[in-house]
Amino acid sequence: MLNDKIAIVTGAASGIGYAVAQALRQEGAQVVMADVNEALLRESARKLGGVPFVGNLTKREDCRQLVDFTAQRFGRIDILANVAGVQHVCPIEEFPEDKWDFIISLMLTAPFLLTRYCWPYMKENGWGRIINMSSIHGLVASEFKSAYVSAKHGLIGFTKTAAMEGGSLGITCNAICPAYVMTPLVEKQIAAQAQTHGIPEDKVISDIMLSKAAIKKMVPAENIGAIVKFLCSDAADSITGIALPIDGGWTANLPAFPPPPSPHIGKSPMPDASGFFPWYREANHQIWFFSASSSSHSRKSG
Repeated sequence: MLNDKIAIVTGAASGIGYAVAQALRQEGAQVVMADVNEALLRESARKLGGVPFVGNLTKREDCRQLVDFTAQRFGRIDILANVAGVQHVCPIEEFPEDKWDFIISLMLTAPFLLTRYCWPYMKENGWGRIINMSSIHGLVASEFKSAYVSAKHGLIGFTKTAAMEGGSLGITCNAICPAYVMTPLVEKQIAAQAQTHGIPEDKVISDIMLSKAAIKKMVPAENIGAIVKFLCSDAADSITGIALPIDGGWTANLPAFPPPPSPHIGKSPMPDASGFFPWYREANHQIWFFSASSSSHSRKSG
């Protein structure tokens, strides 16, 4: 139970953010629900018994005001869930520069700022839980989503850094990486992808969004809320710095990174004086070496 815990959830008016706020409220936490959509936010907060905060988190002053508002109202901050996000689907050569700036500000800079501003309260308490909503696109890439993929990859890097710095302070920081969750954001993505690829919306779901997943269904938002609840529980107090895929098996088929060269090989993967340039890859547990000066190759067991 999270009785007496104080949480901030961004993007809480709908979708994953709403599901996270709902899960925390069900566990007894007081939740400040932040969003830019004032009308929807106030209705959602009323339903959950949360405290609404209307703000644009691409603005530094609004990030500061959100934390100050929460601390002044409750006297402490225990949980931060950075969920707010947007998407823009467009080829790189046509991608609007202002859209890039907006997405990076909302989905990477704002989580940093909110973490920075909440950190002293968590440090003083000797307890804190930071949950960053990354994405499957924090682990892999898809075309036409350069800003979103960049922000989500960056968020995982920031998560790991915060985990390392917070470990001795009782602060954990983890990222959740869902595949497609049927939310208003994803509904917009479906329409945008259909336009970009020139295919019907049902084909976007079956042939693009879920083509790489073993489980052919969208992730329920309530499942993400339940995972956040677990990561805030005592049972998860040794879990920090992870990027947890909730992807229906999407990443299960990714190749493993190749191992470093075996010590007995004794050669750095750099060209030597004779122009020999060894490089390696994992293939059936064998390491292949290619010579820049010869078309022949030799094979050694790894």
